[in-house]
Amino acid sequence: MEKKGKFIRVKCPKCKALQTIFGKASTKVRCLECNTILAIPSGGKAKVRSRIEEVL
Repeated sequence: MEKKGKFIRVKCPKCKALQTIFGKASTKVRCLECNTILAIPSGGKAKVRSRIEEVL
């Protein structure tokens, strides 16, 4: 049985905009509003650098 990644909704620490990202992102994820880095890849799960609001 393979494990699947989850989508998470995060809040940007700078502009407070909500954005849905993939929990195992393979590239840097930036805020669509202010371009702040929200998550960075780490070989598996992405290191989220913002507040997690909800796991989808």
